[in-house]
Amino acid sequence: MNEGQYYATQLGVYGEIPGTETKALPYSERFMDTLDTLRESELEQVRREAQRLLRKNGVTYNVYGDAQKLTQPWRLDPIPSLIGSEEWLTIEAGLKQRADLLDLILKDLYGKQTLLKKGLLPSELIYGHTGFLRPCVGALAQQQRHLTLYSANLARGANGRVWVLDDRTQAPSGAGYTLENRRVMRRVLPDIFRETHVQRLSGFFKALRKELADIAPHNKEAPRIVILTPGPLNETYFEHAYLAAHHGFTLVQGDDLTVRDGTVWLKSLEGLQVVDVILRRVDDSFCDPLELNSSSRLGVAGLLEAVRRGNVAIANPLGSSVLENPALLAFLPRLCRHFLNQELKLSSVATWWCGQHRERDFVLQNIDRLVIKPINRSHGDYAVFGGLLSQQEKEDLRARITAKPHYYIGQEQVSFSTLPAFIDHHVEPRHAVLRTFVVANGGNYAVMPGGLTRVARQKDAFSVSNQAGGISKDTWVLSSEPDKPDSVWTQPTRSIQLLAVTEPLTSRAADNMFWVGRHLERTEASTRLLRTTLIKLLETPDYKAAIDADCLAILLRALTQVTGTYPGFIKADLQALKVPQAELLALAKDNQTGTLSANIHALVQSANSIRDLWSQETWRSIDNIRRRWYAKVVNADCTIEQLQTHLDELITGIVAFTGLTSENMTREAAWLMLDSGRRLERALALVALLRATVVQKHPDALQNQVLEVVLLTTDSLSLYQRRYRASIALAMVLELLLFDETHPRSLAYQLQQLTQHFQALPKDCAKSQLSDCERLILQAYTGIRLSKALELTQIDATAYVYTELEQLLSDTARLLWKIADNIAQTYFSHSQSSQLLLLNSQEEEL
Repeated sequence: MNEGQYYATQLGVYGEIPGTETKALPYSERFMDTLDTLRESELEQVRREAQRLLRKNGVTYNVYGDAQKLTQPWRLDPIPSLIGSEEWLTIEAGLKQRADLLDLILKDLYGKQTLLKKGLLPSELIYGHTGFLRPCVGALAQQQRHLTLYSANLARGANGRVWVLDDRTQAPSGAGYTLENRRVMRRVLPDIFRETHVQRLSGFFKALRKELADIAPHNKEAPRIVILTPGPLNETYFEHAYLAAHHGFTLVQGDDLTVRDGTVWLKSLEGLQVVDVILRRVDDSFCDPLELNSSSRLGVAGLLEAVRRGNVAIANPLGSSVLENPALLAFLPRLCRHFLNQELKLSSVATWWCGQHRERDFVLQNIDRLVIKPINRSHGDYAVFGGLLSQQEKEDLRARITAKPHYYIGQEQVSFSTLPAFIDHHVEPRHAVLRTFVVANGGNYAVMPGGLTRVARQKDAFSVSNQAGGISKDTWVLSSEPDKPDSVWTQPTRSIQLLAVTEPLTSRAADNMFWVGRHLERTEASTRLLRTTLIKLLETPDYKAAIDADCLAILLRALTQVTGTYPGFIKADLQALKVPQAELLALAKDNQTGTLSANIHALVQSANSIRDLWSQETWRSIDNIRRRWYAKVVNADCTIEQLQTHLDELITGIVAFTGLTSENMTREAAWLMLDSGRRLERALALVALLRATVVQKHPDALQNQVLEVVLLTTDSLSLYQRRYRASIALAMVLELLLFDETHPRSLAYQLQQLTQHFQALPKDCAKSQLSDCERLILQAYTGIRLSKALELTQIDATAYVYTELEQLLSDTARLLWKIADNIAQTYFSHSQSSQLLLLNSQEEEL
């Protein structure tokens, strides 16, 4: 029988707190005394404050397969998990040793392969695992440590001993959530935190930043580091964006990168930029569709060749998921003696690989007492608890193991220890798992003091993943004295003034930023027109005046035309126009293209795709728009009378977001793209509104009402009244809304701003020449400047349409759409639609 399999097989429950059968650990007694002074009502206040801060900071995770409730708030238990400093030294030493060992195994498997040649590892165990990538053999870079990041899931057994449940070596997740948990806990329990002498996390993240810079090829002094993410639907996408913003790295998707001449380049508005280091959060087999998984749309074709040539470093290296093979756990004790001449300090859960006869027979005979797992993680093949199977299911499982024994392992069915958790207003024991994090630090490894503890939501349950409802805890490693403050910032070695570095804006990010601006303006235009329509509707009860009904009918049809929610009110009969409430509510609540809900969803989706570019306050304003609208309108029994109030709140939220971006964003490419999207969409919405309302000739009394509601919708009524007093006429309204370059709502102002923005953006032609986009803007601007309001309002007595006005607006709309297409071709042509894949083939759950 293999070494590493001789462990106790009857693990009980080890309670780490008072309230269980086991005495409290010494380091927790002082904390528990403090905790006992808090009533459950006070703990509930702490929990609510923690959730408020997490929501305020936009901390979320994604739920796979739930399209309606994809983004879920991160949950944090207000009671931290405690580890004493002496015990932590033991755990820390074990983690460092394990990282050393796995690093050596990785180097051997993709290098000389002496472990396979000497029979220390069976070839079926390695070659049968999907994590072993044959094209990566010989592709490891020349560096001290290949395993840059390492993570292990730990649990405590009945005897108080800590066990390793599994290893995470491919793209370990959770470090960012750990940091956010710590920031929140310091806010909600400041006195307890200070008195408890908790070790700080900043040293780990400082080491991570330094190590990523150190592994850059060619000893580059200021390497460009990017984080490669699968996209905004990945479970831990928040963490990807969070770490990118925290470290100042560029967050990229596969489409943002390209390989040319063996070098990885970042596609940006300024052109191609060399990429030196990739911190990947994409499964390794998905990283290069050219040599690895040809069906992947998440990676970069030719990436592996760039690695071979030594032009880019990847953390962790492609192929490192082979170390996550659970069958390796049975061989680690022997390999530790082989490589390090040491005994394994942190034991693994007892594991039997069925690829060897004695181990297979043991598993088949003890299937009732074991957990059976495939060595390759996949969606349809999960761990099976043998004791829960029927007799027929056991026979079927035995048959599968016998047919392909090297694909399966048997593991001891362990019981985790319990920790106190605040569940449903009560402190109760829950099974817990600690995820620890290790980072290469020169020739050594540095361990994060603590990590991400997760507890099961239900009593006696063992699943602690977020997908199963698990709750996170902050993990406090205690010291005898206060830990020294340590900033994540590095200090220059001498007194110098460093040049500011501006991270390039990727074309994908520019695309999303542009569409954030467009969706924002589209939402505002629809909101303002819907609000004006509701005001008119509520002002004309029973339609006693025919002119009021006529004006309302014009507004209703304009609402359909501006929002594009056809057929809407366009072909509605007189009776439908008299009772428009249901259609108006649908325009607010439904998810049909063009509705307010659809526009808000599109806004948040685009903003979420570039989450790393927003400040916390800005992201909070975006999230508040979505959350309040869905809570008060979409998911509530909202009446037509209440809708008007919610529209007012929505406009306030949009204005708040606009103000934040205007005041806080530097006037660089990101802001230029955002504002260009806003200006283009505002121009299109204004043209659509005017074509739907004032192009057609109306009787004078009706014309006055229509002009007034147009001014009200464009937030221009007060300005018009100040300028023209009591007089209202179409020519003066057009003068204000079309030609006034000082009015931020006018068409001329939008075109003027677009001209300035695209002069500032990078372009292929010489600066003295106009780009195609600038030519189109100039053409539209010239058409407006050469027109006269009085000439546009001239009409024959028998005509029903202001022909010259309609022609001008039609030509302008056509040019605006051409401008939009040209922007896409010039700046976003390479960007495919976002790859919203919910799950990679082997992706772990957090």
